[in-house]
Amino acid sequence: MSLIEQAAKRLEQLRQAGVELPEDRNSEYPPAPSARDSAAAPRRRQMARRDVNSLGDSSQAAPTDTSSAGKRVELDLDAIAASGLLVPSQTRTLLASEFRVIKRPLIANAMTKGASSVNSGNLIMVTSALPGEGKSFTSINLAVSIAMEMDNTVMLVDADVARPSVLGMLGLPPAEGLLDVVTANSLDISGVLLRTNIEKLSILPSGTPHARATELLASDAMIRLLDDMAQRYPDRIIIFDSPPLLATTEARTLATHMGQIVVVVQAGETAQAAVKEALSTIRDCPLKMMVLNQATQPVTERYGYGYAYGYGYGYGYGNED
Repeated sequence: MSLIEQAAKRLEQLRQAGVELPEDRNSEYPPAPSARDSAAAPRRRQMARRDVNSLGDSSQAAPTDTSSAGKRVELDLDAIAASGLLVPSQTRTLLASEFRVIKRPLIANAMTKGASSVNSGNLIMVTSALPGEGKSFTSINLAVSIAMEMDNTVMLVDADVARPSVLGMLGLPPAEGLLDVVTANSLDISGVLLRTNIEKLSILPSGTPHARATELLASDAMIRLLDDMAQRYPDRIIIFDSPPLLATTEARTLATHMGQIVVVVQAGETAQAAVKEALSTIRDCPLKMMVLNQATQPVTERYGYGYAYGYGYGYGYGNED
């Protein structure tokens, strides 16, 4: 029996049971309901909605895939590229090459299973000691670079709740997001998640400003949300653009729940004492790495390659020492 025939048969059964269907209300002489029919009408309408929604479904309803939920936004990739940020079409630029180097150990730590696995390794916080060192620049480029991978998806979270900048840098207006979900004590981010035209990249905005943002980020609701984020999709890496460590307390609170932390250091500007002090505030995280931003030393001097590039960004990894 075809799907249409099954639907027609079920609709006829509902009519015989006395259930009023939408098309019956348009008839010229609808049947007058009896007292018994009137008393049973609410339950029948509920059953009718359930049955009509399940017509043609011979099995249990499939679970909702919230990875495709959320609002769809179109990023102006040409404008983003013109602003100096990475876009997927830039596969052979120096910027793309540098972020390939940066992302490799992060992805390896995030995806490694077994005894050597990092707890919540797919939760990666990008921060800096002080404002203006390029953490948001690094967060966005790292997220785009990971989205270019074959086997991973990435969610970029604007967790700089005091001074959010991710949406503005990507040409998007402010929107509800992280703080709204935590305030509602919810695990459902599908209503505020922004799906982009970069296939594997989604964005969770910082959300509506809140006077007690630090307390919200330290709350049980936030911890439950982070645990859910880390475990819901095994292929997803989550990048948190965090506030500077020495400027606010939000970053230190968030750091306690991260599996990896990337500290951005501006070359020639950030004092060594500031870097050491910033690192001392995040002792709880098992993995801390550093990225040197805006280095002016040419690539040819650092590596001896015979290539000339026109970019002024550098990178570097190091431990606390």
